Amino acid sequence: MPSIRHLTILGSTGSIGVSTLDVVTRHPNRFQIIALTANHSIEKMLEQCRLFRPRYAVMLDKGSGEKLQMAIREAGIATEVMWGVESLEKVASLPEVDTVMAAIVGAAGIRPTFAAARAGKNVLLANKETLVMAGRIFMDVVKQHHATLLPIDSEHNAIFQSLPHHFTGDLAAVGVRRILLTASGGPFRQSSLASLEQVTPEQACAHPNWVMGKKISVDSATMMNKGLEVIEAHWLFNAAPEKIQVVIHPQSVIHSMVEYVDGSVLAQLGNPDMRTPIAHALGLPDRIETEVASLDMFKIGRLNFEAPDFKRFPCLGLAYQALAAGGSTPAILNAANEVAVESFLKRRMPFTAIPIMIEQVMQSVSRKDIASLEDVLEADREARETAHDWLSSLV
Repeated sequence: MPSIRHLTILGSTGSIGVSTLDVVTRHPNRFQIIALTANHSIEKMLEQCRLFRPRYAVMLDKGSGEKLQMAIREAGIATEVMWGVESLEKVASLPEVDTVMAAIVGAAGIRPTFAAARAGKNVLLANKETLVMAGRIFMDVVKQHHATLLPIDSEHNAIFQSLPHHFTGDLAAVGVRRILLTASGGPFRQSSLASLEQVTPEQACAHPNWVMGKKISVDSATMMNKGLEVIEAHWLFNAAPEKIQVVIHPQSVIHSMVEYVDGSVLAQLGNPDMRTPIAHALGLPDRIETEVASLDMFKIGRLNFEAPDFKRFPCLGLAYQALAAGGSTPAILNAANEVAVESFLKRRMPFTAIPIMIEQVMQSVSRKDIASLEDVLEADREARETAHDWLSSLV
């Protein structure tokens, strides 16, 4: 009988957090929820506290925390409610917790993810920004504190599964020629370039294969999501940028591939359901049931592959540029993209302005070397200010 894993879920009310809890529900003898955290979703958090009875529930801001605290008391639930970034860091590093699902979207997830790594936890990484913005220093922290890092993005989890078990960071030593990072191409893969000017937030969030949050859905539509994943793959697998090739695969059945020097290509396939990579990381080294539908190869019929069009998806090219520049540039890219996506979702600028804003910010904010998390957060702050200034100039 495997030992019980004690979990903190950072971002429990988001899509990854909900899927994680779905997997946990199916295996009550394997997992115990110690802490749940959320941004502002009070009602959803209250319901999760009713179902899972965590010791701690953390909201990002004081107002939401106080409202949840009152609701928890009225419901008679023995969960301690806290709020603020320091509280997020606390529950990510609790002595009784061995596994942390890092699923907070955006730069807000960086500090608690670092806290989990410093505490030597099993870190199930779904927060892209930690590696995009602070890849080198985060990987140093993981090694220094003997944390275990397991990727949750379906693409990186697929690569992880397709690499040898004894892989320790040297692709050449295990005979890897390159990593093939698959992408669906999003909802506008075949749209005319002229029509992209009129794209609405609703259209951009209507992903053809995956059910995701609004921000990541827009990132998929611009393919910035894939650009961020290229940067992640660089740090996760110690892969040079030229060893990471993006392949558009509209069916989203092959989640990524690894090509070896002998000509073999290993791939991980499955229905597009985030419970699969989550269960893989939660259960490792075991495989655990998820009730994800079996892959019907006969129904799929065929698998297609295309090279990405960098003219259609300029954000992908910007991400490769940021990775090549290094230092603070990936953090600048990420911050500018977050502001751009938020502005688009609020209908303050058109879809096609997203890469324009990002490029302008990358050109305006000076690249600096990164020596600490404070350096990363300062680059993030400066880039956001520049992005908002740029947006204001449009009005």
